[in-house]
Amino acid sequence: MALQIYNTLTRMKETFTAQEPGKVSMYVCGPTVYDYIHIGNARPMIFFDVVRTYFEQQGNQVNYVVNFTDVDDKMIRKAEQTGTTVPEVADRFISAYFEDLDGLGIPRATMNPRVTENMDDIIEFIRELIDRDFAYENGGDVFYRTRKFDDYGKLSQQKLDELQFGIRIEVDQRKENPEDFVLWKAAKPGEIYWESPWGNGRPGWHIECSAMARRYLGDTLDIHGGGQDLQFPHHECEVAQSEALTGKPLANYWMHNGYIRINNEKMSKSLGNGVLVKDLRAQYTKEAVRYFMLSTHYRNPLNFSDEVMDQAQNSIDRIANAAGNVRHRLETAVGAPGGKAGTEVDAKMDDVLAEFHSKMQDDFNTPDAITAMFQWATEANHILQKASVPAEDLQKVLSAFEEMNGVLRIVDSSAEELLDEEIERLIAERVEARSNKDWARADEIRDRLSAEGILLEDTAQGMRWRRK
Repeated sequence: MALQIYNTLTRMKETFTAQEPGKVSMYVCGPTVYDYIHIGNARPMIFFDVVRTYFEQQGNQVNYVVNFTDVDDKMIRKAEQTGTTVPEVADRFISAYFEDLDGLGIPRATMNPRVTENMDDIIEFIRELIDRDFAYENGGDVFYRTRKFDDYGKLSQQKLDELQFGIRIEVDQRKENPEDFVLWKAAKPGEIYWESPWGNGRPGWHIECSAMARRYLGDTLDIHGGGQDLQFPHHECEVAQSEALTGKPLANYWMHNGYIRINNEKMSKSLGNGVLVKDLRAQYTKEAVRYFMLSTHYRNPLNFSDEVMDQAQNSIDRIANAAGNVRHRLETAVGAPGGKAGTEVDAKMDDVLAEFHSKMQDDFNTPDAITAMFQWATEANHILQKASVPAEDLQKVLSAFEEMNGVLRIVDSSAEELLDEEIERLIAERVEARSNKDWARADEIRDRLSAEGILLEDTAQGMRWRRK
């Protein structure tokens, strides 16, 4: 089955074809680094990394660019509030971004360009738009002639005449038309600025990504991604700028992830219900966060709650326990791990992998791909019920798990998690230690189990345990 991607531009699934076989170019809009990133920022970070990882697993070389907006109005206000400079604010929160990235198990992008490091390219991009009569200067500001680009609105599928009251614009008498958007802003007294042919100033938001995408990935990208909220006006304006300049499509495939709600409410500053990733990581494992993000199709809205996160951890534990038990059995199994697996096990694991890949190739349907991992756990547990399982069979089972988890990374394969049998043995030993009044040993076992995330509960039927 060929990989199918839902293209926001055409509103339909299309067979993915890279411009250059074996190579994929991806540009995903990154954060404005004036504060810690929130849960809404984390969704594209996780999802598009899975897209990148899947392409790589299929043998492609992926050039993956995620930018930083490190100068804008919010950055300037933050610097004023904290008594620092815009570059200092940017450095602080870029470092925090990478800490969150590491904490979510996301490897670095191929490149993270910063606006302030690409100012020459941005200025040159604007100059060329002026030369082509798609932009004009007035009072030190430069504006884009939106109506000159005939296809404006094609990405969001809206008509320009219907957008005039919906565009986030400031009333500015210097504009030829209200819907024209700014490419270069003249600096106000005391603001950070760069020299340009139009005077001291800084770039508008939309031009940044057009210039950096062109510099690092060329005139046309294979994939341009980001949150649904960026589709209009940001990505729409990117299309207008880039295609007016190059005469080529900015991207062959546009992908947008859905919104996140908090306890069934829209996440907003006015409601004060935002969730920072650094706080999320302090409360939940990175695997639980990843599972939560991937358990709903990326184009659909996602609702965050403590209950949902607890369910995510419980689901992960089921798969993790099966994987741990397979590894444990493999250590003592008879046979050569590199040998040929039995026909029955081969067929079951091949079926699981086929199901996993068919879902991933259907517009990266991660929730159904996760279902395939649960199917794997069921099959693995059935195989482990046998008194004797050859090492070849166990290796095949484990390899299937690692292939799927290598893409989604919802189970920490590096963790040496206590197996169920070991937990039961330790609890029995603790009960015996308590009956013998060996309180030191009982406490030692309790502390070890607690450190492994095992919660002990006294019930009428005796001691019970569960994973936290």
